[in-house]
Amino acid sequence: MHFSDLAMNLKASEIRELLKLTTMPEVISFAGGLPAPELFPTEQLKKVDDAVLTKEGREALQYGTTEGYNPLRKQIAARMKQAFMVDCDIDNITITSGSQQGLSMLAQIFINPGDVILVESPTYLGAINAFKLCKPEFVEVPTDDKGIIPEELEKILEKYGDRVRMMYVIPEFQNPTGITWPVERRKAFMDLINQYDFPVLEDDPYGELRYDGDKVPSLKSMDTKGNIIFLGSFSKILMPGLRIAWMVADPVIIDKVVKLKQAVDLQSSSFGQRQTSYYIDMFDLDEHVAKIKALYKKRRDLMCESMKKYFPEGITFTYPEGGLFTWVTLPEGMDAKELMPKVLAKNVAYVPGGPFYPHGGNANHFRLNYSNMPEDRIVEGIKRLADVLKEELAK
Repeated sequence: MHFSDLAMNLKASEIRELLKLTTMPEVISFAGGLPAPELFPTEQLKKVDDAVLTKEGREALQYGTTEGYNPLRKQIAARMKQAFMVDCDIDNITITSGSQQGLSMLAQIFINPGDVILVESPTYLGAINAFKLCKPEFVEVPTDDKGIIPEELEKILEKYGDRVRMMYVIPEFQNPTGITWPVERRKAFMDLINQYDFPVLEDDPYGELRYDGDKVPSLKSMDTKGNIIFLGSFSKILMPGLRIAWMVADPVIIDKVVKLKQAVDLQSSSFGQRQTSYYIDMFDLDEHVAKIKALYKKRRDLMCESMKKYFPEGITFTYPEGGLFTWVTLPEGMDAKELMPKVLAKNVAYVPGGPFYPHGGNANHFRLNYSNMPEDRIVEGIKRLADVLKEELAK
């Protein structure tokens, strides 16, 4: 049997492989970006399912339009205004089967082999994997504790400007670092980007999960040229198993995405879209998000306090204002991937930092998730992790 070049180049996601280990109940997993399952509104969903089947049972189980269920698209337009300060209508919106599908399709409609994609350094490894299938040239834009550094981006644009076909960013509670771009950094970014004509993918799955500080305008809300493509998701504010996400873009871009989606999966789940829409109609999504924020804030605080208490000197970490992750930096010379077997032997898991860089390297980092584990396991897991780090530093 002969496989295509694409199939031969497929690589398993390091997070997905780690999650196979973390299904064992004894493992304290800080690896995957998993929501807390105890917050899934299962009892409310039973009522939602009953309402969907009673009112639209046949339609909910039938094929639907590729663009998506219109009532849900209208609800998303309203939420874009409320949560992200963006004015749009349903012609700017299409439903996707998770944001991951949106990333994959956008790469396919904009990227030819050898084209340049700009990404933050580090960036979401799921995006790297999706983009790699199109065989681009990745150019990493340096970041600091306020996100992308405008001066560095300017140098890169001067060098690669004519070859850049797409840029990918997570300005809000970035994955993996947890960093948020301040308003001044966003304005400087937009001033630079507006001098060019390539699309910028603004991925914002965590934007509603802010625990501290003031809401910051999305890049899309600052977009005057139509070059910002916004990706939003219900995975972190409702439940990921629905696989319901959305894209906001110029109608010309939406048209291309819809045509590609017809070849990919025809449509996102008719039933899942109605479940989401009916939930928004029948219950208070803002109230549900408030419960999520309260729990995750508590767990973030506990994890960061535990690291401060138990980690040895010389190890630093980010203190995110929201989202699901903190980014740990080890002393130079330590390799987070090489430490993994010792950490797993203690029944603890994290994601080493290397895969978050398209070209690898930066071995002295790892990502921790604080949303999924109960409080007692967070403390115990950090203690065990600290023991391994102390042993390594003592060598």
